[in-house]
Amino acid sequence: MSESLTGKVAVVTGAGRPRGIGRAAAIELARAGADVVVTDLARPGPRVAGIPTVAEDEEGLQDAVTEIESMGRRGKAFPLDVTAEADVVEVIDRVQAEFGGVDILFNNAGTPVGVKPFLELDNEAWDLSWKVHVMGMVYTSRAVIPLMRERGGGVIINNSSASGLRALPGYAAYTATKHAVIGLTKTLALDFGVDGIRAVSICPGDIDTDMTDLGMALAVEHFGVDPDQQESLAPIDTIALRRRGQASEIGKVVAWLASDGASYVSGNSMLIDGALMEGI
Repeated sequence: MSESLTGKVAVVTGAGRPRGIGRAAAIELARAGADVVVTDLARPGPRVAGIPTVAEDEEGLQDAVTEIESMGRRGKAFPLDVTAEADVVEVIDRVQAEFGGVDILFNNAGTPVGVKPFLELDNEAWDLSWKVHVMGMVYTSRAVIPLMRERGGGVIINNSSASGLRALPGYAAYTATKHAVIGLTKTLALDFGVDGIRAVSICPGDIDTDMTDLGMALAVEHFGVDPDQQESLAPIDTIALRRRGQASEIGKVVAWLASDGASYVSGNSMLIDGALMEGI
């Protein structure tokens, strides 16, 4: 169990999917005692094999708020496009007004558009991957750091990926931008440690989420993978624990990293992959 986060205010981006890491982390942060603001696009988007590429409505966000409040914590949902800096500033200003500040930021919003054979990746996919994975985290971090300074410190947790530590064929834009997340995290840790602000990136492996299902659908669509054989992004027998991870397991790590139990953890990247046997 994570150490208490009672009295802390957390903001989680990309929390709209019911089987997502963002949702799981929001619940675990609340379970540890934090009040939690959840955000996501909450608008219709394209689908791949019937799977939405974005969180399509506010219902998922409101469901998260209901669960947060059932634990006796305050919750709030805001639709947010992290690639629009003005919208980010507006949402964080509202959080400041309603909750009095921000102690924890979990930058989780992501996109799978960068999954495609390299020569088929157009500039739009590269640009969106960069805007969501990197600039989205820049905008949210830039908005909350002054508030964290006012409160004497805080924690920024950035969701990179195991692909941020290695490369996978066909994942060019996804991989490149997830590597950039790790560089951004290290920079934040160095620049703002003096203010009591920690920054850490997490690098999940093959996790059973809606986003992973979408990644598998893209593999089938773009790489000719047999859908009957596509049980997982990584073959189960290449994972030492012989199973995919669960979003709740990542959420528990996020809650611990946000707590005083991880008070000397900053600037590093935590791999959470069940020990992929190929190793990193």
